[in-house]
Amino acid sequence: MTVTEQPRQNAHRPTDPARPAPSGRPVPVAALVQARLEEAALTESVKVLLKEALGEGEPQGAASAGGRIYLESVAVTRFRGIGPRAWLKLSPRPGVNLVVGRNGSGKSSIAEGIETAFTGVNMRWEGQHAMRSSNWRNLHDTDGRPEIEVKLAIEGDGGRSTLTRTWDGDDFAASRAELKRPGHGRTPLDRAEWTQALRDFRPFLSYVDLDRMISGKPAEMYDAIATILGLGQLSAADGRLRQQAKALEDAEKAVKAELPGLKEALYELEDDERAVEALVAVDTARTPDFETLEALVAGVPADGDDGLIARLRAEAEVQGPELAEVHAALDRLRNALADAEDLRGTGAEEALRRADLLERAVAHHDRHPDVAACPVCGTDGMLDVAWATDATAQIAALRQEAEAAACARSELRSAARAVQDLVHTPRRIPAALVDPWRAWSDCRTISDPAELAQRAHAAAVTLADACAAVKANAVRELEKRDERWRGLVARLAGWAERARAVEANRPRLRDLKKAGTWIKALSAELREQRMEGFADQSQRIWERLRQESNIDLKAVSLKGSEKATVRKLVMDVTVDGHEASALGVMSQGEQHSLALSLFLPRAATADSPFGFIVIDDPVQSMDPAKVNGLAQVLHELGEHRQVVVFTHDTRLQRAFTSQELPVTVFEVERATSSKVSVGLVTDPVRQALDDARALASTGDLPPAARNHVLPSLCRIALENAFLEAAWIRHHRSGAPEDELQAAVGSADKLMKVAALALFGDVGRTGDVYRELRTLCGPRAVELLTVCQKGAHPEGAQIADPHRFVRDIETMAQKVRKPGVSA
Repeated sequence: MTVTEQPRQNAHRPTDPARPAPSGRPVPVAALVQARLEEAALTESVKVLLKEALGEGEPQGAASAGGRIYLESVAVTRFRGIGPRAWLKLSPRPGVNLVVGRNGSGKSSIAEGIETAFTGVNMRWEGQHAMRSSNWRNLHDTDGRPEIEVKLAIEGDGGRSTLTRTWDGDDFAASRAELKRPGHGRTPLDRAEWTQALRDFRPFLSYVDLDRMISGKPAEMYDAIATILGLGQLSAADGRLRQQAKALEDAEKAVKAELPGLKEALYELEDDERAVEALVAVDTARTPDFETLEALVAGVPADGDDGLIARLRAEAEVQGPELAEVHAALDRLRNALADAEDLRGTGAEEALRRADLLERAVAHHDRHPDVAACPVCGTDGMLDVAWATDATAQIAALRQEAEAAACARSELRSAARAVQDLVHTPRRIPAALVDPWRAWSDCRTISDPAELAQRAHAAAVTLADACAAVKANAVRELEKRDERWRGLVARLAGWAERARAVEANRPRLRDLKKAGTWIKALSAELREQRMEGFADQSQRIWERLRQESNIDLKAVSLKGSEKATVRKLVMDVTVDGHEASALGVMSQGEQHSLALSLFLPRAATADSPFGFIVIDDPVQSMDPAKVNGLAQVLHELGEHRQVVVFTHDTRLQRAFTSQELPVTVFEVERATSSKVSVGLVTDPVRQALDDARALASTGDLPPAARNHVLPSLCRIALENAFLEAAWIRHHRSGAPEDELQAAVGSADKLMKVAALALFGDVGRTGDVYRELRTLCGPRAVELLTVCQKGAHPEGAQIADPHRFVRDIETMAQKVRKPGVSA
C-alpha cells in the first residue's frame, strides 16, 4: 500500500482539466475549478459572479501565493510545561520524525505550541472547563512573555519564513501572530490566508482529536470528512452565492407582499388625482412608473398642471409684503419727509454764500488786526475783536445749516427707494389677489415721497391682509385633502425605492441562480470523485493498521450534503464476514486506528498547502501489530509529507527500527524548573560519522576495517549530506517533489548524487570536482575519492583515521548547508 496524493482523477474524460499534469501530480481543486470555469458555457456576467464568490481578485495574503509549507524548527518559551526556550530543529522536507520522551517531558507542549502558533487555539482544550486551560503559562519561568516561534520553508522562496505568536497577558485567547516572509516583510498571520486551509486540511492531530473524530455527532463526523475532500472553496462560494441570492429574493418578496396593502390605501383616495396617478404608476403590467412616483413623492405637479391642488398650492405658497419691513421703511420715509420739511425755507445756498463772505471778512481782519474800519462801507470800529468772534460762530452755524439740508434731501430719496424696493411681483398671482397686488405694484411708479408714504401703507396693509386670508384658506383646503395623502407619501416613497432596487437587481439575481446551479453541479461531481479516492485511501490505511483484527472496512461514504440538516458519515464494516456497526464492535485501539484511517488521507491531498503533519500520541490503545502497521503507514506518508510524531510509547520507534524504515528520532528531556531540551537521536549523517569515529577509535583496527568499512561509513555520511542538499535545492525551486524522487532513484552512484546536490542535474558529474574544490577546499576531491575506493577490492589507504573522519565531517556539514548553490 502506498499513500499517494489525492484526489483521484476523472480518467474517462480525455480533456478533463482534472486529469493529472504531465508530472503525474494531481491538479488542486482551485486550478481545476478555474479550468472548468474558463471552458464553461456561461455568460461573462455569471463568470464574474463565480470568480468573486470563489475569491478570485481579492487581495492576497502574505503566504497565499507560496508553495507547500514545511517546518524547519519550532522554539517554545514560557508556554505550558516549557520554561526557558526549548528548540526542535527539523529537516524541512518529506520524511518521518519521531519526537520521543517520557510523560511530562514537554513533548506535548511542543506539539501544542506548533498548533497554537498557526491557529491561536488548542483543540485539546475545546469544550473543557476553563480551569483546564487557565494554567497555560509556564509556572517556573514568569519573567518574560510566552512566545512560540516556528521557522518555515515555503516552496519557491529563497529564504526562511518565521511565524511568531506572543502574549502580553494571562488571557490565552489574547495573542498576536506575525509572519515574516522573504519578499513580503512582516504581516499579521490573519492576512496569510491560511484560515480556510487550516480548517479544511488541519495538519494537527492529537489523541483527543482521534477520539473526537470517531465519537462526534453524525453531522460533525460528516463535516470532518467533507472538509478533507478539499471542496471548502466551492462550499464557501456556494454559500456566498446563496446568501446574495437570498437577500435579493427576500427583497423581492417584501416588495410584492407590501403592494396589495399600498394599492388598497390608494383606492381609498380615489377622489384625489394624486392617488389615482400613483395607482396607475404602481399597477403596471411590467415595471412601475418610477419617474411618476418620484414626482408624486416630491410633490412636483405634472407639466401643465392647472388643477385645483395646483391652484391651492400656489395660494398656500403665496408671500405678500412683510408688514414689519414695510412699516420700518415707511417710518424712515416719514422721518425723512419731516426733516426735509423742517429745513424748508432756510436757504441752504444763501447760508453757504453768507458763510463764504464772512470767512473772507474774518481773513481780512486776521491780516489787518490793527484796522477796525469796514473795507466795504468805511465805517470805523466795525471789525473789532468782538466782531471777529461773533462772525466765526456765524460761519459754523451757516455751514451746518447747509450740510443738514443736503443730507435731508439725500435721506429722503434713499427712504423712498427703500419703500419701492419692497414691492415684488410673483410669477403666478392667485386670482383673488390680482387687484390688491396691482395697487401694491403701482407704488413703484410714485415719485412724490408724501404720496408714496400714504399709498404704500394702504396698499401693503390691504395686500398683506388679502394674502393672509387667501393663504389660510388654501392651507385649510390642502390640509383637508392632504391629511390621508401625506400619510401615504412616506409609505409610497419607501416602496418605490425598494421596488426600483428589486427591478435593478433582477439580472443579477438570474445570474446568481445560474452561478449557484453551476457550483452545485461541479461540487456534486467532484465530491463523488474525491470521496471515492478518499474511501480507497482509508481502506488501504485500515488494512495496514488493523493487522490481526477480524474487522473489514468495506466502504466509507457521505450521506446528505453540507447544507442538509440530516447528514452523516457511513462506515460499512464486517466482522468475520458479517455486517456490523463500526463503532459498536471496535475496541478502543481499533477505533483510533479507524480514526487515523479517516484523518491521514487529509495529509495526502494535493490541495493542502501544508507539507507537514503533526501527530501527538497516536499509539495509545494500539496493540503491537497495529503499531507496526502504523509505522508502515507513516513511512509511506513520509514519502510525500513531513511527518512529525510526538509519542512517549517506545513501541513506535522500535517498529521503525525493526522494520528497517528510515526515521529521524529526537528525544525530549526535562530538567528542573521546566528546562526542556531536545536532542537528535538519529541523523543519517551524524549516525554514520559517529559510527566511523567509533571505528577509528578502536585499538588495533584491522586493515579490512580501516581500508573498507571506515571509508564506506564516511561515504554513507557524504551521500546523505548530498541527498539533503539536493532536496533543499529542489525544494526552493518550487519544482514537483516527484521529479526529485525520480532523479534520486536514477542516481545510482555517489557522483550522480553529488551532481544532483550541487547543480540539481544528475548529468553534471563532470563538474562535481571543480565545485567541491570551490565549496570545501582543494582536499575535498581526495576525500571523495578515498570514500569511493573503500568499495573496491584493494580498498583505500588511510594514514590517520581520526583526521580523515574529521575532514569528512567538515565536508559533509559544508555540503548539507541550505546555502549551497552552483
